[in-house]
Amino acid sequence: MKFFVDTADIKQIEDLISTGFVDGVTTNPSLIAKQGSDMKEIIKNICSLIEGPVSAEVTATDHETMLKEGEYLASIATNVAVKVPLTVDGLKTCKKLREREIMVNVTLCFSAAQALLAAKAGASFISPFVGRLDDIGEKGMDLIEDIVIIYENYGFDTEVLVASVRTIQHVIDAALIGANVATLPPKILHELYNHQLTDKGLQAFLDDWKKTSQSILPK
Repeated sequence: MKFFVDTADIKQIEDLISTGFVDGVTTNPSLIAKQGSDMKEIIKNICSLIEGPVSAEVTATDHETMLKEGEYLASIATNVAVKVPLTVDGLKTCKKLREREIMVNVTLCFSAAQALLAAKAGASFISPFVGRLDDIGEKGMDLIEDIVIIYENYGFDTEVLVASVRTIQHVIDAALIGANVATLPPKILHELYNHQLTDKGLQAFLDDWKKTSQSILPK
């Protein structure tokens, strides 16, 4: 499974890249707005830090303007994946951009039917929002399982990118189901390697080693 980090904060991205965990980045207008700087420069800087896909989202809602915005975003860097909403105009835009070999991330997916349409439109990634489905009493992971099965049935190349991830269990469940990607807030990515027994065990090893008065490195 690939991990994308869901942020537009350059410092956070730089810190996480050093771990080797990050395969891509996802942004959205809300995340960009929080940075208080020029959108183009933010996307350009992120794309220079990482080789993997960097999702940059259109803000228009009509097909014609979405297409223009998508082409502009794709011109910023070769690894930009244009993010479009799962609407009729968004899917039309997806199809046109893919014909021009531009990566497209179709976002705000909440049903298997929507995901099927996105795959037929040629989407590079489909982003189902599991946390938001959980919020309204549905099981977000059931949707991930349905999409994975449908895509496998028909050999679609669209990658399932699990979004709105709220917990470590979301990540584990997505991996067990066979999703291709999970996009994670930095907080969740850091939590993946934390466990109280790891900390407890490490401290016990260090305490025992200290009693020997030895050093592994030669003096």
